[in-house]
Amino acid sequence: MSPARRPVPTLSERLPALARAADLADGRLDEEAVAAARTVLARAAERRSLSADHTVVGFFGATGSGKSTLFNAVVGREIARAAARRPTTSEPLAAVWGEPGSQALLDWLDVSERHHVDTPLPAGAEDAGRWTRVRERLTGGSAPEGTGGLILLDLPDFDSVSLHHRTVVQRLVGMVDVVVWVVDPQKYADAIIHQEFIAPLARHGAVTMVVMNQVDRLPAAEVPAVMASLAELVAQDGLPTTGLSKPVAVSAVTGEGVEALRSRIRQVADTKAAAGARLDADVTDAAERLALASGEGEPAGITPESEERLTDGLAQAANVPGIARAAGKSYALHAAGHTGWIATRWLLKFRKDPMRRLNLDRGDSVNPEVNRTSLPPMGAAQRAAADSAVRGFAHDAAAGAAEPWTRSVRQAARTHEDRLPDAIDQAIAGTDFRARRGVWWWFLFDVLQWLAMLAVVAGLVWLLGLFLLEYFQIPVPPPPTVEGFPLPVPTLLVLAGVVTGLFLALTGRILAGFGARLRERTVRRKLRASVAGAGRRTVVDPVRAELQAHTAFREALAALRG
Repeated sequence: MSPARRPVPTLSERLPALARAADLADGRLDEEAVAAARTVLARAAERRSLSADHTVVGFFGATGSGKSTLFNAVVGREIARAAARRPTTSEPLAAVWGEPGSQALLDWLDVSERHHVDTPLPAGAEDAGRWTRVRERLTGGSAPEGTGGLILLDLPDFDSVSLHHRTVVQRLVGMVDVVVWVVDPQKYADAIIHQEFIAPLARHGAVTMVVMNQVDRLPAAEVPAVMASLAELVAQDGLPTTGLSKPVAVSAVTGEGVEALRSRIRQVADTKAAAGARLDADVTDAAERLALASGEGEPAGITPESEERLTDGLAQAANVPGIARAAGKSYALHAAGHTGWIATRWLLKFRKDPMRRLNLDRGDSVNPEVNRTSLPPMGAAQRAAADSAVRGFAHDAAAGAAEPWTRSVRQAARTHEDRLPDAIDQAIAGTDFRARRGVWWWFLFDVLQWLAMLAVVAGLVWLLGLFLLEYFQIPVPPPPTVEGFPLPVPTLLVLAGVVTGLFLALTGRILAGFGARLRERTVRRKLRASVAGAGRRTVVDPVRAELQAHTAFREALAALRG
């Protein structure tokens, strides 16, 4: 079973998708492509607010193509001025069938010379079903019945020496619903008309007619060859050579082919689908320009590995290893203050806490919005390390994407480049180091140290008392001894207290070394988490938003294409 075909989106569905794509492309893709899309959106909004019952058909051609004469022949009356002197059309003029609703449309087109025609053009049945299907596809509903209004425009020559004439042509070629290119046997291969006009509208084959006028000037035998040559040129321009854009041979002088052209125009007007088809082709063209500007390829995106590498680089730039070592030394210093020998513990007051020197030992009063560290500002090497980490992260995230999106991802990664150092400093300042919080064995060793010192003091006081009594010749009994020890108890108390204190200090130092290394690893882990959070807010989140914009842009293009 073949997979179900996706429904073709209507024009009303495609326009919002184009608007989303243009918004997402703004500032990221080629400015001209974005401007073209916005022009299409503005033109579509204006055209759809005007008469939907009228079809605007513009006759465009080079000097001498007989465009005005053909215009008169199609209308069936002399409206446009045709003469040997060229150019004969200086301002656009309109032949209007169906006056109600046409005024606002002509005002928008800025066409002031208007002629209302009462005689209807004959309706044509050739390929009417195709236009009905076009209408149904564009609107999602059935084609309306009844005769449609029609506006035929005779325009100045596109190759006129007058800048004003060329400006008028350039403006209206983007506004009319159906474009009729009128060429002649002498200039039908002119590069200007093909390169500057027909080729840029290659996607508008559904609303483009190519007419070879003045075939009466050719020998009848040469007409097929000339038409075949014209068809080949049209195909090279990108237009289909079937349907509405199939080249047709006419002669405004003899009337050859005029009836068929008139019938084809009437048929297009009656189906009332040309305006939507023109806008639909404009949307397609704008979407393709955006897609071309976007390029091919999908970004690799953000991976845990790339975030880890970013954190590594930022942590190195923030000197996280150095701060972690300071935390370990601070732990050892506080441990010595509780477990060291009391007789020498006072010397520790002359050693400054490394964490206090960095303004990172503030107990529980941590407010990263107010507090700052005393870390030195990032030097050139540290900034280079941070910049390298950010660039590497952006490169990894954008890998595989086209150049415009690669550039936008890199720019997103550097959105907060100026405040990244401060964000890292705040993250470090907001980390809970708990440097002053002790551990249970510190207090145990502290109690034992004081008991040992109490033994030393007691022994010394005892010995001092014995010395004073003996000095003043006061008889006292000899101090007691412990069996097996020749030394008296007071002396044993002093020696035991000193030995115990030194033993506890040495043991505490060894245990503090292990604890310091554990605290260093813990602080390094916390700091990495804090730095990772700062990197996430200033680098990862903007890049993620840019990647989401790329995805949304692709989805909008997919909605445009159906």
